[in-house]
Amino acid sequence: MNTKTKKGELHNTLVYIRQHWQLYVLFLGPALFLTILFKYVPMGGILIAFQKYNPYKGILGSEWVGLKYFEQFLSSPDFLQYLANTLKLSIFGLLWGFPVPIILALLLNRVASSKLKQKIQLVLYMPNFISVIVLCGMVRILLSVTGPLNMLMGTSINFLTIPAAFRPIYIASGIWQGAGWASIMYTAALSNASQELKEAAQIDGANIFQQIKAVEWPAIKDMVVIQFILQAGNIMSIGFEKAYALQSDMNLASSEIIATYVYKKGLLNGDYSYSTAVGLFNTVINVILLVLVNKIVEKMNDGQGL
Repeated sequence: MNTKTKKGELHNTLVYIRQHWQLYVLFLGPALFLTILFKYVPMGGILIAFQKYNPYKGILGSEWVGLKYFEQFLSSPDFLQYLANTLKLSIFGLLWGFPVPIILALLLNRVASSKLKQKIQLVLYMPNFISVIVLCGMVRILLSVTGPLNMLMGTSINFLTIPAAFRPIYIASGIWQGAGWASIMYTAALSNASQELKEAAQIDGANIFQQIKAVEWPAIKDMVVIQFILQAGNIMSIGFEKAYALQSDMNLASSEIIATYVYKKGLLNGDYSYSTAVGLFNTVINVILLVLVNKIVEKMNDGQGL
């Protein structure tokens, strides 16, 4: 019976689309055109990674060199350093930063006063609207030799010249900027938690942690799993802007990642083929990680993944 009902609904939908196809073309046409133009057409540019690209000859006229640039990057003496720096920033950022929005959402859910809750949310969400470059400028001022932190500590340390300090600075500033905004999804999911179950747990004498485990965690579990898979699958996708803006000649040992390396090789040095090959390598690793993490989570989460 359910199968017949679903088939009937699908048939009615198809009939409606055929009768009103002009509306679909009018509203979906521009979006599809822009998506294809800016998302799919540029994919042809990955051919540059397999060519000795010459801007004057174009993609079709450039010499084909196969996997030359991939082999050049993988055999480079700096390859392992760039890969390690990228992985360390991403993995440590995931381990330190992923739980913070969840904890914030759980804490906000405990605030009884709606007015106080709105004010707290406003303070937490505001950093997200600060641009990355402005944020990096704030960090540089805060941690400079004459900055507030050194004045408070009575020292004169330029923290951004210390390679070991780069990762904590990068990750901590990222958490401050994005954790509040990232908690919105979990806060919305917590609104679906049963208040009756929560009140029953309180009457039964359950403490805060027991209430979270029995009532609130099930409401956000699926959201947590999805977000973890997506973030773990993007381990290699660190934008170069922030790392590049916080870089200095003194901290390159820990701040030079694949994204900044691609930027310097491609745009500053004009080595388009090599930088495209490195970027494509980065993307392939991301896809592999996304699939692997999804499979692992499915096995650990009763077959539920993306």
